[in-house]
Amino acid sequence: MTDFATVDDLIRFLASTAETASDEGLPFSELDHGLQCAYELQIAAPDDEELQVAGLVHDVAHTLGSIENHGEVGARLVEPSLGARVAALVEGHVPAKRYLVAVDPGYSALLSADSVRTLAIQGGALSPEEITAWEARPHWRESVELRRADDRAKTPGRVVPALEYWIPRLQAVAAGR
Repeated sequence: MTDFATVDDLIRFLASTAETASDEGLPFSELDHGLQCAYELQIAAPDDEELQVAGLVHDVAHTLGSIENHGEVGARLVEPSLGARVAALVEGHVPAKRYLVAVDPGYSALLSADSVRTLAIQGGALSPEEITAWEARPHWRESVELRRADDRAKTPGRVVPALEYWIPRLQAVAAGR
């Protein structure tokens, strides 16, 4: 699969990840993680459906075997159906982790063991020059919010709205791109 040309392609793919174990070895699926992340963002940013949808799809590349550069791969996959901003947010959630490690002294302690492992693969904390460049990017703040939601979206058995709840939002974002 090279991308999700239509939102229906993406919905079918997301539904298929309901049985795919989380890449972090936690007792929930990739879909569960995305649903929790989208819900966290709905609470944090109730008027930003694109951010919520980005939370839902931020890890689509995980189940396709991409870990180190899953933000970039995921962005390429979702941009055709969900647009440039959602793609930028999906891509940005990885450098946002590196940013938070660099600027928030307590952030590293919040990371799961797998996030610590992938942080090293992804380049570790941003340098001062990289921080400046990051803060000059469009949507960097929303990418940080997505990252923080990603970190909170790892609760086994948590009850959040199902995929069906998000389908109208996915369709609205796709229609508005």
